[in-house]
Amino acid sequence: MNGSPLIRLHPDDNVLVAKAPLALGQALPEFDVKVRAQVPAGHKIAARRIAEGEPVRKYNAVIGVAARDIEPGDYVHSHNLKLVDFDRDPGFGLDVKPVQYLPEAERATFMGYVREDGRVGTRNFIGILSSVNCSATVISRIAAHFTPERLKDYPNVDGVAAFPQTTGCGMSSPSPHFDLLRRTLAGYARHPNLAGVLIVGLGCERNQVADLVDSQGLEKGRLLRTMVMQEVGGTQETIDAGIEAIEAMLPLANAYQRQPVSASHIKIGLECGGSDGFSGITANPALGAAMDILVRHGGTAILSETPEIHGVEYMLTRRAVTPEVGQKLLDRLAWWEEYTRGHNGQFNGVVGPGNQAGGLANIFEKSLGSAMKGGTTPLQGVYEYAEPIDTNGFVFMDSPGYDPVAATGQIASGANLICFTTGRGSMFGSKPAPTIKLATNTPMFTKLKNDMDINCGAILDGEVDVEQMGQRIFDAILKHASGDKTKSELLNLGDNEFVPWHLGIVS
Repeated sequence: MNGSPLIRLHPDDNVLVAKAPLALGQALPEFDVKVRAQVPAGHKIAARRIAEGEPVRKYNAVIGVAARDIEPGDYVHSHNLKLVDFDRDPGFGLDVKPVQYLPEAERATFMGYVREDGRVGTRNFIGILSSVNCSATVISRIAAHFTPERLKDYPNVDGVAAFPQTTGCGMSSPSPHFDLLRRTLAGYARHPNLAGVLIVGLGCERNQVADLVDSQGLEKGRLLRTMVMQEVGGTQETIDAGIEAIEAMLPLANAYQRQPVSASHIKIGLECGGSDGFSGITANPALGAAMDILVRHGGTAILSETPEIHGVEYMLTRRAVTPEVGQKLLDRLAWWEEYTRGHNGQFNGVVGPGNQAGGLANIFEKSLGSAMKGGTTPLQGVYEYAEPIDTNGFVFMDSPGYDPVAATGQIASGANLICFTTGRGSMFGSKPAPTIKLATNTPMFTKLKNDMDINCGAILDGEVDVEQMGQRIFDAILKHASGDKTKSELLNLGDNEFVPWHLGIVS
């Protein structure tokens, strides 16, 4: 980045981004403009006159039209920028470029946990799942028993984690919501970061434990056990029995040891939250560069948050390996359009207050940055929420933009790490797949240093470029995949971030 307080992202853009706060009347001769308002960092000013109704372009992409005449140096934001939908040619496959995969012998490695069926984990937890909200307190009490002191004789076990949830009954069954819940629970039950699993139900719920296990093809054994509270004898009896069951699993889980494995086993869930005007300039493209590296090493990058590609979906469909893959993405967007019709939500243009304060005027502008997390390699597949991802490379998993819901689905689909970019400062953590948090700007990174892992603001500061930061991120991924704790792990976050997507009627 140059020394100017303004950034031109593309030669054809008619807006400029403020790298630092701009003062009223401030002259910027390098762009031949004078600032006509006070403008916060990360926000936009007009590079030239923009007539009412003329498209406003950022990254050489349309983010809306001028709601009135805008003069050079004017502040451009939601007050004078109108979101207008426009025709977008999906151009299936037009931008597909072959990936230069590294030979197996040259691929990076990390220290992972190899399971008997070949799955590879980055952590070694024992997990406890509830089939229904009625057993949520019980599983939390079981997990709470296993303090660090009680686990000191099991150094290879990262912890005992409970995943309570708020549904499982009072819902239509069968239904898409019911199927989605079971798919999510099964995804955690078979997750490579869980050495052992205990599933606890109440007994009278619609999501019966035995049917959950059978319908999802789970196999009970020494490291996958189930309990039903009404059969065991009640709350305290189930807590006691659950503790006993976990104690029996601990020696088996502790027997797993890290060993060198290929980076092709890394599956990254890509998240952004608390995005700002710098997200699409620093952290998101840098994470995309890291994902391009990961894909060349045979790994998998999972982009999600379907409402946050609205308006730029053509950038992904043009990278689809087949028209069928591209059409599946468009089908999910069409579903979202119907699902959110009449609601004042993100898909319909309204971004959150933090996004607005950070410089993002609408969903099209936010989506431009969000999509960059996926890098530039071909789109290999499109998956339903929590559907097992069986394709390596860059893929898309349908989900809401709500961070814990999206991350829960990605982990259920097989992500063994989450990379989470933030400009405003999201305090997110997850289990059993840990979260690496990437800051878009140095002031926020400095202020929230105990929550942030990587400062992508170094790009804005002129210390590194996007590609160099991408390499830093990839190196950090290998380090954390091998066991180095992330900031959110040091804070023991993740106990309340298991949030399956709720669909349908509650009765």
